Amino acid sequence: MSNRALLPLVFATALLAGCASQPSHPVSAPDGARASVAILETTDVHANVLSYDYHKLKADDSLGYERTATLIRRARDEFPNTFLFDSGDTIQGTVLADYQALVKPVRCDQELAIYRAMDAVGYDGGTAGNHEFNYGLGFLSQVTGTPMNVDGGHADRCAGPHFPLVLANVFSVRDGQPIFQPLTVVTKTIDAYTADGSKLRVPLKVGIIGFTPPPIIDWDKRNLAGKVTVSGVVEAANKYLPQLQAQHPDLIVAILHGGLNTAPYTPEMENAGWYLAGVPGIDALLLGHSHTEFPGPRYAGMKDVDAKRGLVRGVPAVMGGFFGKDLGVIQLVLERKDGRWAVNRDESHSEVRPICKAKDDCVPADPAIAPLVQKAHEAAIAYIDTPIGESTLRMSSYFADEGNLTALAPVNAAQADYVRRQLPRLHPELAKVPVLSAAAAFRTGFGGIDDYTDVPAGPLTLRSAADLYFYPNTLAAVKTDGAGVKAWLEKSAQRFNRIDPAKTGEQALINTHFTGYNFDQIQGGIHYLIDVSKPTGQRIVSLTFHGKPVNPTQPFIVVTNNYRANGGGHFPGLDGSSIVLSVADGNREILARWLEQRGTVGAASLELATWRFAPLRTRGPVVFSAPGGKLPVARAAGLTNISVLRDNGDGTATYAIDLAH
Repeated sequence: MSNRALLPLVFATALLAGCASQPSHPVSAPDGARASVAILETTDVHANVLSYDYHKLKADDSLGYERTATLIRRARDEFPNTFLFDSGDTIQGTVLADYQALVKPVRCDQELAIYRAMDAVGYDGGTAGNHEFNYGLGFLSQVTGTPMNVDGGHADRCAGPHFPLVLANVFSVRDGQPIFQPLTVVTKTIDAYTADGSKLRVPLKVGIIGFTPPPIIDWDKRNLAGKVTVSGVVEAANKYLPQLQAQHPDLIVAILHGGLNTAPYTPEMENAGWYLAGVPGIDALLLGHSHTEFPGPRYAGMKDVDAKRGLVRGVPAVMGGFFGKDLGVIQLVLERKDGRWAVNRDESHSEVRPICKAKDDCVPADPAIAPLVQKAHEAAIAYIDTPIGESTLRMSSYFADEGNLTALAPVNAAQADYVRRQLPRLHPELAKVPVLSAAAAFRTGFGGIDDYTDVPAGPLTLRSAADLYFYPNTLAAVKTDGAGVKAWLEKSAQRFNRIDPAKTGEQALINTHFTGYNFDQIQGGIHYLIDVSKPTGQRIVSLTFHGKPVNPTQPFIVVTNNYRANGGGHFPGLDGSSIVLSVADGNREILARWLEQRGTVGAASLELATWRFAPLRTRGPVVFSAPGGKLPVARAAGLTNISVLRDNGDGTATYAIDLAH
């Protein structure tokens, strides 16, 4: 029998037995009773409350929590027994979020826009993701309504979400206690059915426990160092699950802001969901952070994982998408045995429900959401329209992977200028060390055909700076040498697949398992070739600085962001120990000030040719995907070796790149 058919059959049985009187108050379910419970999950909403792209100032039906809310309401109509949880990365990620955190911070008595929207729908609990910590512990303490005994934390209880947040693996340095409650129990009355089809109203106690990625201690070192400690996910589960089990919940749901990884476990593991599923006592697992869907094809073939039914080591699990694009649903079938509810794992399964089944087939927005945030939304738009300068060239990331540096060159120029001015004052002993700058294109199509940076020539506003620099990172600079620079670039070059010049069929240029925001492109007088015919670690050739070969021992300062400098992306030599400058100023704000000070930027004032592919003649085409109709953008950037191979009919095109020229 299919899982989808279970509930209608149960209801039909109940109707046939309709003469039975139904108690008006919860009673205990007898052995043999059955129930179906839907665990609903949102994750990685990243403050996308509305279906709106703040960088392009236009509606975007493909994302937005206001549409996820429609899926939630429909799921509640479909399933009479539901619990709704959020897996984190909720309060950061849009211009609206930055406005409420950095530009005009919400007061203690004001609730964040995203939490207002979530409260209108109604949640049963949630956890904190890594991006919850981006604005600092003081802000997090305030907007979650959570008094925290940490430096900068709020002792009073400010306005926060109307549902509990649990987090078991982050602790205050002051008292060693978790900064959020590690666990709690949520009780609801559900419909259950006896073996003869009689309907019962019975209480169901669901215990929840939450976890965030342990590397936050490195990624947000400026905000967290000396204030909190972080433990591994499995260690925290083993510590607190007995306390949760002592409250005798009927089910335990683990809410992890993390994905699945079967590499050997360490307490620092970023995506420890596979190992968490192996901890006894967990009945369902909610995942996040990876910005992909589970169940789904990305996890096909993973050890002890059913990527179709949604089981991880036998535990029902789900990971919805991101930006409000999806709703995760676990359908649990419960059976009463020996006076306890048990999950029938053979009949339980999970799925991810998208807000858009096709490009032009999206569910409508829930009309209750937009009015709740309209005032803040309009204020954020007015703010980002503040003029800051002019540009004489189009700055885009459509072909950033193929060598168009127009969107990265302004970032690198602004970062390097900042450090060259600050370093002699703060570290005079480093004043004569050459300064390079590293930046990656944050928007390279991962989120769809509109997920690209595209700043047209003409007036520049704060919105332009936010488009060019998507995340609220802070600036950091590290000291390295020529060997370190080469290792950095070798790591970045993993963005590309190894190309076999003798192969006659199509070969994909881009390694989609290596995220675009880890493809750092270094500038500042340095030039290099990337030879994609070679294995990883051997691809950077002809590395020069001002025309001379780079000496492995030659010292350099490389400007980057706090995420990368503290180990984000696992780049060799970058673990926080080599940082020589770490400031509170955000990379985006530094860029905006630089653009304003320059007045006008263009090709003459930017370094637009730093690297290219090493010449390689291939028998078959080397291809990549990008939005259709963008060939003129490549041509304008000097990429004459790119051509359109075919239109894919979905807004994208397959392009070919001739590596021989």
